[in-house]
Formats: sequence, C-alpha cells, structure tokens
Amino acid sequence: MALKIRMARGGRTHRPHYSIVVADSRSPRDGRFIEKVGHYDPLLPSDHENRVKLVTERIQYWLGQGAKPSPRVARFLGKAGLIAMPEISETPKKSAPGAKAQERLREKEEKLQAQKEAEEAAKAEEAAKAEAPAEEAPAEAEAPAEEEEVKAE
Repeated sequence: MALKIRMARGGRTHRPHYSIVVADSRSPRDGRFIEKVGHYDPLLPSDHENRVKLVTERIQYWLGQGAKPSPRVARFLGKAGLIAMPEISETPKKSAPGAKAQERLREKEEKLQAQKEAEEAAKAEEAAKAEAPAEEAPAEAEAPAEEEEVKAE
C-alpha cells in the first residue's frame, strides 16, 4: 500500500481549513484516511502559531513506514525540521515575461544604475570640494604676501 501525507480540505465556502492526513494514495482527497497528523489554516497570518500544527512523533513514524509527503506538506515538514527542505522548482518558461517586457525591465535597471552612478559622482564632487578649501586656505594666506611684495616694488 502506497502511503501519502497530504492535505484534506474542510471548512465552508471561501473559508478553507485543511487537515494533514496519512492516507492511501488511491483514496480521494477528502475521502478515507488512516490517521490525522496535523492541520493547516491558511486564513491565519503566516507568523501565527496555530497556522500549521503537526504531531511530529506520528509524522516521523509514518515517514519511517514509507509515507511520501505531498509537495505542500513537504514544505511544512521542511520548515518544522522533520525532513530536508525541498527544492522549489523553477517557474515554467511559458510564464516568463515576453521580449518587450524584458526590454523594459532592462531599460529600467539601466536607468537605476545611471542614477546610482550620478549620485556617487555627486558625492565624490562634494567630498572633493570639502577637501579643496582646506588646501586652498594656505594658498590664499600666501597670496597676500606676494601682493605686498609686488606693491613694494
């Protein structure tokens, strides 16, 4: 018998609530199951403690018996530290932005890069101006002495 750890939907219309169950892979989603090992409430905020509740001892037992978690349940188990975090698959190529949208994104990035460079150049100029008067001050002190020499002649 192939076992799955998956979610069974409950709740009413527009108010979902899922039970995390161990079931035979051939049974329907909301049908017969062997054991309830947790629950998931997607309506709660992601940092709420009751959003996902797991019975870790029973989940470890069923994993030891060969139960395979569904992709969504595998993410819950990975976050809980019961299994290794599954890799998130890449988005399909069909959903990638078109050529024109990619060109607009590139142009936007280039504009941002040019703005950053301009800001850095402005900061460098301000820093140079701040340092320059300190160097020019002694030069100005020497200049009047030269003028006095010219007047004495």
